[in-house]
Amino acid sequence: MPARLAHVSPAPSPRAPAEVDFTSLRRRVDAALEEFLEAQARHPVDACLPPLVDVVREFVEGGKRLRPLFCYCGWLAGGGEPGGGPVAKVGAALELFHTFALIHDDVMDRSATRRGRPTVHRVLADRYHGKDREAAARFGVNAAILLGDLCQAWSDELLCAAGERWRRRAEPVLHAMRTQVMVGQYLDLAGEWTEDALDRSWRALRHKTAGYTVERPLQVGAMLADAGPEVLRLCTAYGRPLGEAFQLRDDLLGVFGSPEVTGKPALDDLREGKPTVLMNLAWRRAGSRQRALIRELHGDPALDEAGAERLRDVIRRTGADTAVAELIELKAGQALAALDDVTVPAPARTACADLARAATRRTR
Repeated sequence: MPARLAHVSPAPSPRAPAEVDFTSLRRRVDAALEEFLEAQARHPVDACLPPLVDVVREFVEGGKRLRPLFCYCGWLAGGGEPGGGPVAKVGAALELFHTFALIHDDVMDRSATRRGRPTVHRVLADRYHGKDREAAARFGVNAAILLGDLCQAWSDELLCAAGERWRRRAEPVLHAMRTQVMVGQYLDLAGEWTEDALDRSWRALRHKTAGYTVERPLQVGAMLADAGPEVLRLCTAYGRPLGEAFQLRDDLLGVFGSPEVTGKPALDDLREGKPTVLMNLAWRRAGSRQRALIRELHGDPALDEAGAERLRDVIRRTGADTAVAELIELKAGQALAALDDVTVPAPARTACADLARAATRRTR
């Protein structure tokens, strides 16, 4: 479940109302997370838990808080007061679910780093008491799966702590979001180069990112504000294309981005054989020799930088990278245009526009 946007902190434009304060919301989400995790460490069910809480605490540091920000946008669009009401606690619950998803995603992808630091299963493997490397790696994976599951359970617990009124409003959307992200993750598993591969990659993108990252968090915020059907339609009309653009940008960064900026090795997506829209477009446009090279190198766990550059050359020569860049602009334009079709409070319009620009023009 990719996410390389280390911090979405768009500075308010000169016309932005002062009450649109992403920084303040992020701080309140961080405070809610810290308060919850500190309680888990202070009153553990077993002595093994506090060190695991520390692993989660370190992992969530530096996260972009993108889902709480979109939840806040939905809240504002639904007429919620600028202070954010329950958004900080509900947003913290979203972050713990996101933590679960990322931990499991890194296990499935066998990723070594996330946000420029070792992934959770690598951190836990280093804590294995023994010299058997295979046993340590197996311990790290198993422990990470359990810790991810724990974060999912904690997400529900934190949502309940927000209050019964808010839980009842948010829960239907959250149930749909959770199903979507699992479906998207399944579709994202590497497969054969078939005629329907491009369609499958689009479906994975729409479930795993467009729905999970943008559209559903917007809907959660709107439901918290008890918004009407017009605002909920906006959540889809704006959120879906923006989420698609966000993931398409991520696909480009996964192949062409700088590891020093993205916080992930530049070879991960290519070594894992991720069936992205970018790679499926390259496959569709490739000639027979180019397809043979893609078959040989894409998904090779031993891929080196020289091999990766050969794959990048195929992508460039087929024009797939240019096509994806054009799609990003198209989708971002659709999202911004949707804001003009609905009457929403000015703070919501400004917040949505600022996030759209930050999410689609990012370099990390």
